[in-house]
Amino acid sequence: MKIRFNSVLLCLLCIVYTQNSFCQSSVHPVSFNYVYPQEKEVAKNLENWRDQKFGIIIHWGLYAVPGIIESWSLCDEDWITRDSTSIYSEYKKWYWGLSRSFNPIKFNPEDWAATAKAAGMKYVVFTTKHHDGFNMFDTKFSDFKISNGPFKENPKANVAKHVFDAFRKQDFLIGAYYSKPDWHSQYFWWDLHATPNRNVNYDIRKNPWRWNKFVDYTHNQLNELTKDYGKIDILWLDGGWIRPRNTITPEVISWGAPIPDFDQEINMPKVAAMVRKNQNGLLIVDRTVHGEFENYRTPEQGIPKDKSDDPWESCITLGGAWGYVKGDKFKSAEKVIHTLIEIVAKGGNLLLGVGPNAEGEFLPEQKQRLEEIGKWLEINGEAIYNTRTLEVFSQDEMYFTKSKQNTFYAIQRISEKTPLTETLRWKGNQPSANAKISILGINEDLKWQNISGETRVTIPKKLWQSLKAQPAIALKIVQ
Repeated sequence: MKIRFNSVLLCLLCIVYTQNSFCQSSVHPVSFNYVYPQEKEVAKNLENWRDQKFGIIIHWGLYAVPGIIESWSLCDEDWITRDSTSIYSEYKKWYWGLSRSFNPIKFNPEDWAATAKAAGMKYVVFTTKHHDGFNMFDTKFSDFKISNGPFKENPKANVAKHVFDAFRKQDFLIGAYYSKPDWHSQYFWWDLHATPNRNVNYDIRKNPWRWNKFVDYTHNQLNELTKDYGKIDILWLDGGWIRPRNTITPEVISWGAPIPDFDQEINMPKVAAMVRKNQNGLLIVDRTVHGEFENYRTPEQGIPKDKSDDPWESCITLGGAWGYVKGDKFKSAEKVIHTLIEIVAKGGNLLLGVGPNAEGEFLPEQKQRLEEIGKWLEINGEAIYNTRTLEVFSQDEMYFTKSKQNTFYAIQRISEKTPLTETLRWKGNQPSANAKISILGINEDLKWQNISGETRVTIPKKLWQSLKAQPAIALKIVQ
């Protein structure tokens, strides 16, 4: 059967969500009523995570084989477009059958980790299972897994274990992405019924045994991941439509996703107790479900309009999709650096999505972008890592951060539209009278003055000539 996947889906996945003031553009709604964790170890780990600022999320699974958008082509909702001549039931059979050809013989997690390290990234989130239910770890509770196909004899068949090990050796915080919905499971999408949308396809109230089996399955897998795979720092739970109905807010309704008239509850208090028994102080990110199990918020493909001192992370793709898609176009290093600067100045972290191909490699173009970003951070990272916000966080293309010492930074984004000038100016965040101002990477104090509340910093012509082609420069202001 010839299967074609309409590229319109890629565009649809990038539909702008603009119904709340927190986020300028986001695929998912952002939860409100943030609850800071009360457990001391969780709070300590959360603040350490906030210091890291820049991470990588790696979507990798069956969808890499044909090079299509991750999982979503399985879902039968109006916004999803498949070839009009395809038969839905046959399409699903074809998709599940990709497990028989997924053989990533060039999988090299040590290279992934080294590439991310060179990019200046500090933590990783890896997809152990996406919505399609295909497990990228050697789970004991399903045969639908990478270690049960043509890759099973490979020494690195337990993919997630080797990813986590490789990134730990590079001193990364380790995050396990796990999809709460599982479209392959008969306890979630039961073959007795059609699958009209992303939700469980039967009435839980009439079939409590089946739903309870799904909950047990979910708990068993989360216990595996947090018990048998070494130190895990973050449990990143996706599929926010799996939630109690009392957490469905007007913002969630405006998201437009179908909402059943019953709870899709997996007992998060029990999950949290279990995984934190396995991993003391584990951060839990139950995405878009406000409350005590969303330790930080995760606006997707968007940046807040204003700063927020509640913990948050923008997850944004390097290309147009989370996983590998044939012919994808990648953002420039300048664009990613500018995005990182804005996010950090507003109090957040950037989680950059990079998807390996079906053979297990990052593309040369992806690696080139990451290398360029890393070179900039090698010089300017002091203004990014371990920083917090200032009340005046930006002025035009200049963004401000502060260290935990008596130092702050003014980061000027540079582009064709906003070239670097020989005099940098800003109001607010006024340096003290004896402050010393320099450019990160250059051991030279700059001349500056304050005129009517405006700080003016002069860049010598020889420095200006050498810096004007950079994506950004950072001024260090020592009070």
